Amino acid sequence: MYKLLLAGLVTLLLVGCSDQSWRTTDIGDIMPKLDFSLTDEEGEAVQGEDYRGKVTLVYFGYTFCPDVCPITLARLGDAIRKLDEETRDEIQVLFISVDPSRDTPEVLKRYTHAFGPEFVGLTGDKAEIDAVTNRYRVAYEYSEANENGDYLVNHSSAVFAFDREGQAQFLVRDSHPVSDVEADIKRLVAKG
Repeated sequence: MYKLLLAGLVTLLLVGCSDQSWRTTDIGDIMPKLDFSLTDEEGEAVQGEDYRGKVTLVYFGYTFCPDVCPITLARLGDAIRKLDEETRDEIQVLFISVDPSRDTPEVLKRYTHAFGPEFVGLTGDKAEIDAVTNRYRVAYEYSEANENGDYLVNHSSAVFAFDREGQAQFLVRDSHPVSDVEADIKRLVAKG
């Protein structure tokens, strides 16, 4: 009887130590590698592979977003700031704009600067944005402009996490506690 209980406990411990036990949502087997062609906040052309070598967190949003984007990025920044400096140095956050007509590289740079040095804004033309959003199954839609020409962009709020080789690992939703986000980022960095 004790041998059976011990075997069950060991099995549970081993399953708990597997690479697939993220506190957030595991996407390792369903999402493609980090791959895109966009423009960074310095106005330089960049590719997904340019960001290999560090743990990369990707969020799709826009700088005129009144609520979801600043809250999500602030929560992400909060989780990152709780990590030690050595761990933070191994992380980069890519904020990919779904509103390229308003989010120029200069606008993105001012916006991302507020969240921390790990944050980098990326943009592109509509075709480039559509290519990367389609790749990661991110939906977005423009609302009708008001009399001043202002409009909102409805978009998903998930953060995608990629390892140093650009392989998708987990997805962060706004329902995940910051402590779970922090733990998963720390674990992903430690994986090497």
